[in-house]
Amino acid sequence: MEPVILNHPLVDNKLAILRSKKTGTKEFRELVSEISMFLCYEALKDAKTREVEIETPICFSKANKINEDDYAFIPILRAGTGMLDGLIQVLPNAKIGHIGLYRNEETLKPVRYYYKVPKDIDKKQVVVLDPMLATGGSAIDAITMLKEEGAKDIKFLCIIAAPEGMKKLQEAHPDVKIFASALDEKLNEKGYIVPGLGDAGDRIFGTK
Repeated sequence: MEPVILNHPLVDNKLAILRSKKTGTKEFRELVSEISMFLCYEALKDAKTREVEIETPICFSKANKINEDDYAFIPILRAGTGMLDGLIQVLPNAKIGHIGLYRNEETLKPVRYYYKVPKDIDKKQVVVLDPMLATGGSAIDAITMLKEEGAKDIKFLCIIAAPEGMKKLQEAHPDVKIFASALDEKLNEKGYIVPGLGDAGDRIFGTK
């Protein structure tokens, strides 16, 4: 599947502020949430609706509604939780899971230290959240775990992606559609996205 890169002046404006090293924790956190709302809007363009009857102050009318129980938002700990508020504002009744993992330095295999996802994950549209798609390792491992649990309909949302991580994720999970607000130039020798915005987790939580 071809990735979707948001191309909108409002998103570009927010990204410019988000990237700046002068942007403080509060504003950074708010911008991540706001950009995540735009990503959610784009990712759920194909959301299925059902027709219901409502009563407006004027008359009875038919309207289209989404069954929010059909959706599960899964942030990858810890930075992914910074995107969650934006999506919850769009679909407040969606189910929420969390995946925490790290890579064993000797075996290089993913080790999950926390994994809790909604029941019937195999019947839900799953939206995985992580602000930065750098090497792609965490995203690949998290999606693999979800597939092992039975998840079939999965999308991945990130704020910024590197070409290297995008390519690896597409190769590992070609059925997962990727949504990003920007595709940056490259990874540097330390694995940071260039120009990027630094460590998203540290900036969201103010830990550096």
